[in-house]
Parts: sequence; structure tokens; C-alpha cells
Amino acid sequence: MTASRKVWRALRNALLLLAPALVVLLVAFIIPMLYMFLLSLQDPNGQLSLGNYLRLFRDPYYLGILWRTVKLSLYTVLACLVFGYPVAMFMARSSGRVRGIVTFLIIAPHLISVVIRNFGWVVILGEKGWINSLLMNLGVIDRPLKLLYNELGVVIGLTDAYIVYMVLALATSLYAIDTSLYKAAGILGASSVRKFFSITLPLSLPGILAGSTLVFSLSMSAYVTPALMGGTAVKMLPVITYENIMITLNWPLGAALAFLLLGSTYALVTLFTKLVETRRYKEVFSG
Repeated sequence: MTASRKVWRALRNALLLLAPALVVLLVAFIIPMLYMFLLSLQDPNGQLSLGNYLRLFRDPYYLGILWRTVKLSLYTVLACLVFGYPVAMFMARSSGRVRGIVTFLIIAPHLISVVIRNFGWVVILGEKGWINSLLMNLGVIDRPLKLLYNELGVVIGLTDAYIVYMVLALATSLYAIDTSLYKAAGILGASSVRKFFSITLPLSLPGILAGSTLVFSLSMSAYVTPALMGGTAVKMLPVITYENIMITLNWPLGAALAFLLLGSTYALVTLFTKLVETRRYKEVFSG
């Protein structure tokens, strides 16, 4: 058997193995995406046009919603990082049994529907909810705080929904840190703070990058939480995309909004990844 025939046979076998996945990908993803893209290029008369995209970039209303979506997603990433990092550090320094218990406690709430969890937050954060009732009974406040149907409520709901991804990504990176590095740093006289900024934080950057990417992407595309905890006061791109497609039945504009959401998410995640990789590259070759 010649070398070319061996290569052809190997290629054929690989294609046969990939065929089921490729068919599913083609039917369930690529063809619908192409259809939606062509739909986004249609004007009210059914002609191909860039009018929908020009409208999105010229109208301050849609640009403001895009900025709000990006802003709240970044706030969610920051909140997940601040509250998730200590949990991940605790897991990394605990025994295997404790890690398993903490992992279960983190994942268990996400076995419940996000709708039910959001309604739970409504009970907690509402004007007559637990937090406001407690603060008013203690005399801390005179009137209920506005914790729902605003940007704060959306960030709280998104943080609750996606913090698990940040914690698990961080924990995976922290598990891989060699504990002998801390012993060596201690022998050299490094304090706990110096150990964190010199060892823990730099070596956990891959986990921070992975967790931030996941949380940001999921927050940008979230619909249920902004719709329930933001109400009509806080509109995000997924919400107005749904409204244009399912309520006003403006499918071309809704499709254009969907691709604006997809493109902006991909662009921002790619930019963030490139910046982090470039910085790490410079640090490695400069030091």
C-alpha cells in the first residue's frame, strides 16, 4: 500500500468517525445560523439590505442597551471573582473530603431551575423581603431599599447563577500549584500577603481567565435573570432580542440584534484573551 493510499484511508476513517457530529452541527447550528443571518439582512420589503445593522449602530437606544449589557456582565465577572476566589482558595487548602462537600454545596443550588432561584431572590430582596424587613426592624433604615428591578438586582441574580463556573475554574488552577513553593517562600521570609501576590495570584491567572470568559459569555447571553430581576427598567440585549422576535414579530431586527450580541461577545472575549496572553508573554520573556 502506497503512502498516499494510507493517508487517504486515515482521512476517510477520521471523516466517518466525525460524520455524526458534523451532521448534528450542520443541522442544529450552522444552517439555522446562516438562515438567521440572511434574515437579518432583509428590509421590510424582503430585499437584502444593511439597514437593520445601520439602525442598531445609529440609534442611541440600542447602543445604550449594548453598553448596559457589557457593563452588567463585567460587574458580574468582578462579583464572581471577589466572592468566588476565597471559596476556591479554601477548597484548594482543604482535604479531599472537604473539597467534595464544598463542591456539592456550590453545585446543589444549580440543580434547581434558574426561574425558581430568581423568584427566591425576589422574596429576599423585595421591598417587604427578608433583608429590608430585618434592616427596618433593627432601625438601620426608615424605608425599604431598592434592591430589585434595577441593575443591582440583575447583577445579584447573574452572580448567583454563574459564580459556580468561576469557583470551579479557579479551584482547578489552585489545585495545580506546588505547595513546596509556599514553603520556599516562607523560608525566604515572605509574608502571607507576599505569598499570595507572588505565587497564588500569578499561578491562578489561567483559572481567572477561564472563569471570567465563561461568566462574561453567559452573562451577555442571559435572558431569564434580566427579565425577572430587571423588569422593564433594565433592558439587556437578550431581552430586547426576544421582544422583537416573539412580541413585535420583527424577525429581521431581532436577528440583527442576536448577531450584534454574538459579535460583541466574541470580540470582547477575544480581545480580553489576547491582552492577557500578551501580558503573560511579555512577563515570561522580560524576567
